[in-house]
Amino acid sequence: MCGTRLARPERGRPPVYCSRSCQARAYRRRRQPLPEPGTPPVSRPTGVRTRQRLRIAEAVWRIAAGQGLEAASMRRIAAEARVSLRVVQYHFDSKHALLVDALRLLHEENERLARARIPYGMTDPCALLRAVLDEFLPLDDQRAFALRVFTAYYARSLTDPALAGVFLAAEQPLERLVADIIGVAEATGATAPGIDRAHEADLLVSGAIGLGLDVLHERRFLADVRRVLDYHLARIFPPGRPRGPRPARSSGQRPA
Repeated sequence: MCGTRLARPERGRPPVYCSRSCQARAYRRRRQPLPEPGTPPVSRPTGVRTRQRLRIAEAVWRIAAGQGLEAASMRRIAAEARVSLRVVQYHFDSKHALLVDALRLLHEENERLARARIPYGMTDPCALLRAVLDEFLPLDDQRAFALRVFTAYYARSLTDPALAGVFLAAEQPLERLVADIIGVAEATGATAPGIDRAHEADLLVSGAIGLGLDVLHERRFLADVRRVLDYHLARIFPPGRPRGPRPARSSGQRPA
């Protein structure tokens, strides 16, 4: 089916597939109906398939958070997801493909939850930055769980380039987001003079993640970690500086 040369056995029928993954791919192709001649391709509904993939990915997350990725065999994942091994192989060609996709889905899920938690339309840059940094701390069960999963993936990504490509985005979106928030505040005069927003963003993101891990390891208390972040934010946004966008002047108003 995949073109791999198969050894002919001494007894019995010759094999058709080189592996169970190859057999699962052939099964998926047989289930797809052939389009009528001359009709454009139509995307098939993916609602059920997407939910199943997420259910399997969530099983990977639970295993990674509790036992590490080394314990995430295909059979263990299937048992945790309460599906058959064949269902897992139907959705994912290999264990490695499953681990990579589960990491992508975790990024998407965390971003969705973060957007729901951060108030829309917040105009105070310091408060907005504080809300963003809170997403790196284990403030509740969901964020503590996600931090454990990311830690398990981080250790694996040190020796796995495919996972590293998902885990360590080259464009550093988190640091860029924090730098952009500081840049907006800098334009309104809300920041301390002479700061470097890119360096401040690198320090805040790496510091918040590291401090969050210390909370998980019970090396620090959450309240102490938040005071450390508040200290650095007060250094960037000194008391008495303007907060939020400056009000627009009317055409007849003279500058002060």
